[in-house]
Amino acid sequence: MQIGEYVALTASLDILRTIAGGAGPRQSLLALGYAGWGAGQLDSEIQANGWLSAPADEAILFDAQLDDKWERAIGKIGVRVDRLSGEAGHA
Repeated sequence: MQIGEYVALTASLDILRTIAGGAGPRQSLLALGYAGWGAGQLDSEIQANGWLSAPADEAILFDAQLDDKWERAIGKIGVRVDRLSGEAGHA
């Protein structure tokens, strides 16, 4: 599934074999896990602003700089993590 000009997703075992054989995409990221939603649940969460999304960025996706990856990704939508507070208050 093409996500952007240079990013695609696949669940194909063939691509893993191709990568293991030294061919395939120039860069890759292997993600393992499970996420399950009921029918329409994810769409509802996105419409309720329960998810943040940002434009795909090859450098953030594929670089080995893991310690600040989340901060760089959220920074793409203008959020500065150092300005967030873990405290709640009442106005």
